Amino acid sequence: MFQFINNELVFNGSNPMIWVDLGTSLLIIGALIYLVLKVFKRLFVKSIILSSIVVLLLSWAFGLNLLHGVIIIVLTVSLVVCFTANIGEVRTLIVNSLSSKKSGKMSLFKSSKEEDKLFDREALYDKIETTINNLSKTKTGALITFEKNVSLADIAKSGTILHAPVIPELLSTIFYTGTRLHDGAVIIRRDEIYAAAVYYTPTTKPLTGKFGSRHRAAIGISEITDSVTIVVSEETGRVSLAVAGDLIHVGLDNFRRVFEDYMNSSVQKDELKDIA
Repeated sequence: MFQFINNELVFNGSNPMIWVDLGTSLLIIGALIYLVLKVFKRLFVKSIILSSIVVLLLSWAFGLNLLHGVIIIVLTVSLVVCFTANIGEVRTLIVNSLSSKKSGKMSLFKSSKEEDKLFDREALYDKIETTINNLSKTKTGALITFEKNVSLADIAKSGTILHAPVIPELLSTIFYTGTRLHDGAVIIRRDEIYAAAVYYTPTTKPLTGKFGSRHRAAIGISEITDSVTIVVSEETGRVSLAVAGDLIHVGLDNFRRVFEDYMNSSVQKDELKDIA
């Protein structure tokens, strides 16, 4: 497309196939850039891939065929490796896109402002407080995990994806003994019930006291993610929070305050132990 003739940079756009090639390339590269920004969380990985795409375009424009071929090979291998390592995020993105398309919405191309829109945290905490009070008083065993920065998409595969609203009555029904989804954990992402009947790998560390499978599972998920998990004992109705490998027992009178502190990460873990 660009050539140096007599030490001058000359643009050759007379061949219509050049423009077809350019348009197709830009569409493909645009889609790749979108997926890179959407899937990969680390700035370093984004920078490497985006820089490679820029070099790819420049090498093509100036006819540097050898460099162009090398960059294509390196970029292809890198993308395959990166997408494989982040397959959970890719799958979630595709599934959400397809489900939104069926409902007449294209969430795959919605703006970042729309996607990052804040939800009503206070309303969510009100619903959770009501739910936990009901579950505790009726001694209904429950395991509820709240996703924060670390995605739980891969872990949720062991359960049933719901995308249901957070409603106290619905959560109580899910954990009611005899229902198909009561055994396992519920994962809440932002302000929706993302999945139910999810199974966690229980912790293997020795624990002081008597702890059932729910408590060990709650500690297990807290050891590998930054999530906050609520456990309600079906034997005593006692409420506990699992965070960063620790299990903190919380009374109903100050549950809301301690739970909010963990969710907002406004205080350190040792400080929360004191107020719990």
